[in-house]
Amino acid sequence: MLNLKPLLFVVGIFLSILTAFMLVPMGFALFYHEETIGDFMMSGLFSGLVAILCIQAGHTKKVKLNIRDMFFLTTITWLIVSLFAALPFTLYHGINYTDAFFETMSGITTTGSTVLSGLDDMDHSILIWRSLLQWLGGIGFIVMAVAILPFLNVGGMRLFRTESSDWGDKTTPRTQHMAKQLFKVYVLLTIICALAYHISGMHWFEAINHAMTTLSTGGYSTSDSSMSAFTPAAHWVGVLFMAAGGLPLLMFVQAIQQRSFKVWNDEQVKGFIKFIMFVSISLGTWLWLKSDMNYLDALRLSSFNVVSVVTTTGYGLTDYQAWGAFASLTFLFLMFVGSCSGSTSGGIKIFRFQISIKVMYQQLTQQFHPQAVIKKRYNNRTIDNDIIRSIMAFIMLFLLVILLLTIILVLTGLDAVTSITGAVTAVTNVGPGLGPVIGPAGNFSSLPDIAKWALAFGMLLGRLEIITVAVLFAPKFWKY
Repeated sequence: MLNLKPLLFVVGIFLSILTAFMLVPMGFALFYHEETIGDFMMSGLFSGLVAILCIQAGHTKKVKLNIRDMFFLTTITWLIVSLFAALPFTLYHGINYTDAFFETMSGITTTGSTVLSGLDDMDHSILIWRSLLQWLGGIGFIVMAVAILPFLNVGGMRLFRTESSDWGDKTTPRTQHMAKQLFKVYVLLTIICALAYHISGMHWFEAINHAMTTLSTGGYSTSDSSMSAFTPAAHWVGVLFMAAGGLPLLMFVQAIQQRSFKVWNDEQVKGFIKFIMFVSISLGTWLWLKSDMNYLDALRLSSFNVVSVVTTTGYGLTDYQAWGAFASLTFLFLMFVGSCSGSTSGGIKIFRFQISIKVMYQQLTQQFHPQAVIKKRYNNRTIDNDIIRSIMAFIMLFLLVILLLTIILVLTGLDAVTSITGAVTAVTNVGPGLGPVIGPAGNFSSLPDIAKWALAFGMLLGRLEIITVAVLFAPKFWKY
């Protein structure tokens, strides 16, 4: 049986945090004399009331959760927070609850797919709320990836287990301390990013919004034109801080604490940096040779779009589908890759590709040397068979979810390109898909409501690393 009282208590805590952050857009609405102040007040009062009821009903002297509780809590918390965070969008004129929930789930999971248009003239409070949701979702996933997923052994994440991911009584203070340190560094990087954006030519409001959605690798913008509305200098700032968002935040914390960059000597970090540099330069050179633009512009466009897709940020700068079939296929592949574990990005993640390559190399070698004993190591840690099985299960489930989601979208009447890339971009948390409907130049507003709900669920699955949600559908999970 699930421990309902502690679960209610924790859900209440998260709803109270959400309520507190509703004060931010409320302040912007008050400053800019916007009517949305009433929408946020009503949403905040309702969310706060439910939070108090949950905390009172679930109050206990000692909150103790087992593995089953952690699986359930991780999923239900993200779902309930999204349901309540959608309320301000619902009260805002012209947005039904389906669109409001889609926009909210896309924000909290840092996917960046949107159903909204007319962003340039939209109320400041709504724009800051969209950005804030992505910013909160980003730090929320980082803490989960560092402290919870390794403990649950989700998708090979046990490889990154630390003292803060053991969840015993003695390690709870360590977990809380690590969460605080991660949050401080996250805030610091956001402030630096906002300053850099402002120096590059953005107004302060634009800079703050884009800093939050860049570090969280979310991709929401304050303009329908996304990043193409800003200067080339802003594009390079975006490349730098999107890449920073794709790196493990824990390594920034360790670098500051140890005052050393030796912590960056990490296989996935080096693999990630080498990968985005190779693809950006290769695609930039290809674009330069087939067009009349100068090399620096070609490199800027390729670098921005490559980093945006690999980190699953999904900012729009140019419609790369116009670059030809080769570029479209390249970006479709990049949607799957993702960045580093412990970052704000989605996707399969670099470390899973690296370990899969090591396993493939071992299998090929043993075809010629059957008696050879090949030790598989990653970052000086032994890769045992349990981790390999977990990674293989994750990848298979990842592809299966995309297949099932694609079938659902096709059944709603969508074309093949929209269905396939819509499913991919939802589960990988990238944002834009391919094709004329949901490509970099379009959005998701014209999709049927059933498709939007299906995609929203796909975003949640992708954000929580598939297995975390999938186990809830296993009958054995509820038997004991």
